[in-house]
Amino acid sequence: MGSTSARLFARVTAAPAAALTAWLLVAFPLLLADVLTPLTGALLGIPAVAVVLVAVFRLVPALPGEGDAGRGLPWWPLALTALIAAAFAAVQLGYHSEILVIRRDPASYAQYTSWIAQHGSLPIPQQRDLIAGDHPALVYGSLAYYQVGDVIWPQFLAGAPLVYTVGHWLGGITGMLVTPPVVGALGVLTFGGLTARLVGPRWAPAGALLLAVCQTQQWISRSTYSEPVAQVLLLGALALAFDALTRRVRLGGWSRWHTLAGAAGLVFGMGLVVRVDALRDLLPVVAFAGLLLLARRGQALPLLGGLAVGLGYGAVAGYGLSRPYLEHLSASLNPLLAISAAVLVCVAAGVALLWRRGVPRGDRPSWLPAAAAVAVVLVMAGLALRPLFYTDLGHGDEATAAYIGQVQEIENLPQNPDRTYYEMSLYWVGWYVGLSTVLLATFGAALLVRRIMQHRAQQWVLPAMVLSWTVVTTLLRPAITPDHPWASRRLIVLVLPAFILFAVWFTAWLARRVNTDSVGGRAWRGRAMSATAAAVGIGVMLVPTAVTAAGVMTYRSDVGSVAATKKLCDAIPPDASVLMVDGVYGGYMQLVRGMCGVPVAGLSSAEPERDVARIIEEIEQRGRTPVLAASQPRRIIPHISPDTPVRHPFDVHTTQDPSTLMKPPSGGWIFDGDVWIAVVP
Repeated sequence: MGSTSARLFARVTAAPAAALTAWLLVAFPLLLADVLTPLTGALLGIPAVAVVLVAVFRLVPALPGEGDAGRGLPWWPLALTALIAAAFAAVQLGYHSEILVIRRDPASYAQYTSWIAQHGSLPIPQQRDLIAGDHPALVYGSLAYYQVGDVIWPQFLAGAPLVYTVGHWLGGITGMLVTPPVVGALGVLTFGGLTARLVGPRWAPAGALLLAVCQTQQWISRSTYSEPVAQVLLLGALALAFDALTRRVRLGGWSRWHTLAGAAGLVFGMGLVVRVDALRDLLPVVAFAGLLLLARRGQALPLLGGLAVGLGYGAVAGYGLSRPYLEHLSASLNPLLAISAAVLVCVAAGVALLWRRGVPRGDRPSWLPAAAAVAVVLVMAGLALRPLFYTDLGHGDEATAAYIGQVQEIENLPQNPDRTYYEMSLYWVGWYVGLSTVLLATFGAALLVRRIMQHRAQQWVLPAMVLSWTVVTTLLRPAITPDHPWASRRLIVLVLPAFILFAVWFTAWLARRVNTDSVGGRAWRGRAMSATAAAVGIGVMLVPTAVTAAGVMTYRSDVGSVAATKKLCDAIPPDASVLMVDGVYGGYMQLVRGMCGVPVAGLSSAEPERDVARIIEEIEQRGRTPVLAASQPRRIIPHISPDTPVRHPFDVHTTQDPSTLMKPPSGGWIFDGDVWIAVVP
């Protein structure tokens, strides 16, 4: 491959993160200003993305490879990596879910997206004046939607909904639902680019394929989860940081390398606009910037500056648009904020104390690199042995414990609802990428740490810091409901890519080591041995990964929900005010409010017959049509006259994601979605 395609490979794989960041930089202020519309998005977003992509194609250097600027490398790594990403997108588009009824996060994000795509503003008005005012029996909040005063705030951060809003603008509900497969494919492409930078361009297709086949990567890319967006941003930030550090520049002045460092920091920081736990993942970036300062590297200050801007966006996203959610997370968020502040103080103090001495030597004493490598193996061994002597208990939530008890009963497991299964976290990784990948990654990480401390792999310092920190902290405490595939969400942004990346690097190292006959007439033998080692290494990783992935290849989740939503909305008069008279409001209230566009409230009453009659009267006095909704017709019939028809417009009986605790998920469970309504004449 000539230098032209070496540059193209680097720039194509850096473009997704840069484009998403440019869009979020523009779209988020528009949402804050309540003016997010297709027109404003197009007028400001398209030029912003175009400018950033042009900058990427001008600034990002060629991939490192054979010869100067990558000359001598073939075209096939780029073509094959792109083909894998395209095939991934096609498969996930074919299997995309239709999750709109709120039970867990994807529908919450879908309803969030639908609201801002149509209204361009937050918070969501309750419209209680169109129902029954301040009647004490009415509730306006529901699952993932907080009732605060006379408005409603969605639970999560705005980053992923802002990205999926583009799909909604282009194709309505279906357009929104098919956007995650595209973003997931961009994650595969970005990971291929990171593999090309850190392992070598010829290994990029292997890394992309292993991630693409992984069950969790496929699963999260079929629904409106936030993880695909976060993955593109954080993996892309690592790639841009690699590019920024390919040249050594001193403090002061400005160059393309400073610009790339600032861009990398910004992309890192924008991860906080998507997910709160990105704050934990970014702590090593601060420490690394301190090392750059001690090394008098000019990229340090732009990296910190870009990171600060991105984190500022994230702080506003959290405390400006998702404060009830952050308050709900306060038990874990407040300690994380304290730890973050401590890291900042420690890094600043360390830089001040070591400013004259420079970066500490990692190879002094001489035994330290080997000891660090042994420590990596011991940490992984400890995580592997943890279930033998420790059982983690305590969800901190009664509802979660009750659900885990139900799953244990279904799977015929010992009843222990308080068990979190966190001690099994390394085994979760083994389910999804195979034990062979875990072992190869452990050896690869150990060897890389040794080489880094010997100053032989400096390009790995930041990736190793970020990935190893995230792996250890996540596996120690995943902090998620432990049923699968749900719990695997916590692994897919950086943990599973980290294991794949370290394992591919170690396989590449082994392939080079067995090539002992590199010159002379027997050079072909060395090349054959190297190719065999590479093929065996990739095969032993790919086969178990593919076997587990088969578990999600047999169903689509919640199919029929889009058509049922349209039927439900058509059945509700445009001048209706809807009262949901039983617990169905938890999952359907925001669907009715946001997708059907009518006021809705739920009933919480000790005397439902009296309160329903009064609320119907209040609705009629406001000149609107009362509509009662429930999960079963018997919940409606006591409140209407005998000649009022009860209809069943939302009638979905299909497959949903399963829940498993001690084995990888395979096949789906049954989903029954029912909404009955009666239009009160």
